[in-house]
Amino acid sequence: MTDTPARLLSLLSLLQTPREWPGSELAERLRVSARTIRRDIDRLRELGYPVEATLGAEGGYRLVAGAAMPPLVLDDEEAVAIAVGLRAGAGHAIEGVEEASVRALAKLEQVLPGRLRRRVGALQSATVAVARGDGARVDPRTLTAIASAVAGPERLRFAYLARDGVASRRLVEPYRLVSTGSRWYLVAYDMERGDWRTFRVDRVSEPGATGVRFVKRELPMDAEEFVRRGLRGGGTYLVDVTFTGDACREDALPGWLRERVVVEPGSGGAEPGGVRVRFESADSPEWLVARLALVGVPFRVHGPEALVEAARVLGSRLTEASGA
Repeated sequence: MTDTPARLLSLLSLLQTPREWPGSELAERLRVSARTIRRDIDRLRELGYPVEATLGAEGGYRLVAGAAMPPLVLDDEEAVAIAVGLRAGAGHAIEGVEEASVRALAKLEQVLPGRLRRRVGALQSATVAVARGDGARVDPRTLTAIASAVAGPERLRFAYLARDGVASRRLVEPYRLVSTGSRWYLVAYDMERGDWRTFRVDRVSEPGATGVRFVKRELPMDAEEFVRRGLRGGGTYLVDVTFTGDACREDALPGWLRERVVVEPGSGGAEPGGVRVRFESADSPEWLVARLALVGVPFRVHGPEALVEAARVLGSRLTEASGA
């Protein structure tokens, strides 16, 4: 193998396998000398790949964890597996990794060869994901199209179905994708209406980049706050819950609740040993109380009354189901 870039990629692909490679075996695999292998290892290190060498008869080379994440080389099967996994997760808003997963999916699908793209699509169409919450589900292709336009930045056209059922075509300057934990929203400047707007991504269809680049305008507030304010005008309510029990600590709660803690344990505002949270929600009370129950920590709902009633109904149903 005389092509140095191709040889380096092949060497890197071998080293990313979780094992130690003797220099003689690498040389045999790549059909070069041991000296060439040593030079190529030095080149990889210069590029930021942390290749560790061990001495002795059983010594060799292996890729170890470094201070930064270098680019990965994936074979066809690995690329398809990662794309399918990212697509499956990107269709829902997953706390903590939502935006990163969409960015990664957009990057991967941009470079996937056509044959692999078709395989990913076939695998995706052969699986069914269980809808969460109100059943709103996002097509990963819509997410990646929007994410690519945001990164461009590039003006975006799409069809939109409003809450009242009115369909329209929109031309926007996309600013940011925001996840609330159960839904995706696009914050964008609407060209025809001359103002900032929030769009539910599960109501977006036929997104297409126009090829027109633009200089991003300055949003008057954080994108997350812009979405929250829009939700407060769209039928949201204030949730007030205390997670109880002597063993309850803030770090026992999942991330989507930890960031909403308003009363620390022992500060006097919560029950002894409890953690109190308050936040705005647009989810149905029935879905939200079931989600709170799945946290696995005893809790008490203070309000609103609709959530208290939903907890009462759910508790009654579960009691009946258990035969108690």
